[in-house]
Amino acid sequence: MTNKILGIDLGGTSVKFAILTENGEIQQKWSIRTNILDEGSHIVPDIIESIKHRMALYEMTSEDFLGIGMGSPGAVNRENGTVFGAYNLNWKQTIEIKQAIEAETGLPFFIDNDANVAALGEKWQGAGADDDNVVFVTLGTGVGGGVITDGNLVHGVAESGGELGHITVDPKDGFDCTCGKKGCLETVASATGVLNLTRKLSEEYAGDSQLKTMVDDGAEITSKQVFDLAKQGDDLAEMVVDEFSFYLGLACSHLGNILNPKFIVIGGGVSNAGEFLLEKVRKNFAQFTFPNVRETTKIKIAELGNDAGVIGASYLVKTGL
Repeated sequence: MTNKILGIDLGGTSVKFAILTENGEIQQKWSIRTNILDEGSHIVPDIIESIKHRMALYEMTSEDFLGIGMGSPGAVNRENGTVFGAYNLNWKQTIEIKQAIEAETGLPFFIDNDANVAALGEKWQGAGADDDNVVFVTLGTGVGGGVITDGNLVHGVAESGGELGHITVDPKDGFDCTCGKKGCLETVASATGVLNLTRKLSEEYAGDSQLKTMVDDGAEITSKQVFDLAKQGDDLAEMVVDEFSFYLGLACSHLGNILNPKFIVIGGGVSNAGEFLLEKVRKNFAQFTFPNVRETTKIKIAELGNDAGVIGASYLVKTGL
């Protein structure tokens, strides 16, 4: 019997699968399209079918596996293995996942929120260097993340621990957030946040800037373009990136001062700006942190990319988290 683990990362457009060793090394990976039609009723059956198909293809049985781990959007009940409120999957009701997958595969099943699972992946095999105190901040369309302290994920009393995107960073003049609050980190430090800041700052900007011209012409602008222009010395783009980094550094300082993790790991699409972004974030982080935290908590860029989810999902199985 070989102890392999199956990791699953469930997303709105695709479901990623990987077969991993107990040590977190990916041996095979594949993906299927997420079929959200009919209130997402095809998703779980499709996952089961894909697992069975691959096990047959690789001539494996349930004897070869320790279990299955999964990261899912929405509010996850880890004990019952159910998910509620994953609207990007078209799941309007509470969905039973654990029961169906265990019944069909005969394997123990573990599940957690997708951002928490990605945090576990980076902690175990990525930038977190398997330290027991790691915070993962993912900058995508919104801002998500997970908090690992003394080796355990922080879930909170209602599974809302680690909602990093909703740390308030601009209570007075902040943008409205989809959560109903004002001035959330997500409104200024995500791909959407870059565009919010670009529009706001371009209104007051009177100098010479390619970004300003693009905004005035009504061009479609991406966060990548803004960062690329800032790297090239575009004045308005630099102002946007400086503002972005101020808010992200401020939020990281709160995380540092409360938790003093070994690493704050920044991931997600916007983190592709790399050291250019990190340098500015670190400067703001240093300004707002308690001296001992400033010395001992380091900010790093994530290392696993799209594999963080499947690796973290397998860690759920390995540790029984």
